[in-house]
Amino acid sequence: MNIIFIAPPAAGKGTYSSLLKTKYNFTHISAGDVLREVVNTGTPLGEEVNKIMKRGEMINDEIICKLIESKLTQIDLSKPFMLDGFPRKINQALELEKILNNLKINVDKVIFINITKETGLKRILGRITCPVCKRIYNLENPELTPKNIGVCDDCSTELTGRKDDTKEAYETRYDIYMNETLPLIEYYKGHDKLVEIDGSGTVEEVFENIENILGVKND
Repeated sequence: MNIIFIAPPAAGKGTYSSLLKTKYNFTHISAGDVLREVVNTGTPLGEEVNKIMKRGEMINDEIICKLIESKLTQIDLSKPFMLDGFPRKINQALELEKILNNLKINVDKVIFINITKETGLKRILGRITCPVCKRIYNLENPELTPKNIGVCDDCSTELTGRKDDTKEAYETRYDIYMNETLPLIEYYKGHDKLVEIDGSGTVEEVFENIENILGVKND
């Protein structure tokens, strides 16, 4: 069961992707992680991507599509995978279809996690991440607060805030989401693949809903 997550910034795509990866062995392809990997190379492309991300703007379609295609060719396609943060607009969705057709694979479900702008901003400002194992925490959510503040529960690495997790960058990302990403909802509805869920509940509640939608829940 291959899936796409669509959601406003800070709706929890990364959190729920990590849970699916841990519990059901889904391969997690995060557009954000792919871009941060490029930034860390220190190449001219990495520097260009870094500047764009700091401004909270979207990356050029050609760049992100090539990076996602490269990632898909590197994974074991016999295992289920999830795309987190891609596609973000219609052009990318059309390009993704071409990529998937070439690889002879499909996306089965598109899960739209819906939250309000205010909820997303609160989460953004409290979010911290482990730079090593990529686990996501949030100081505004008791469920996601690390046991020892500032230290990852899993690998004891010092937690950091993401450079683009600012109010200004969030406002820009949210406006772009409203203008460019929301049309994807109608697009995937037309393909009978979209399922919308309320992302404002607890992590446990939302994840249980996702498990039920995918039909993978273990007792």
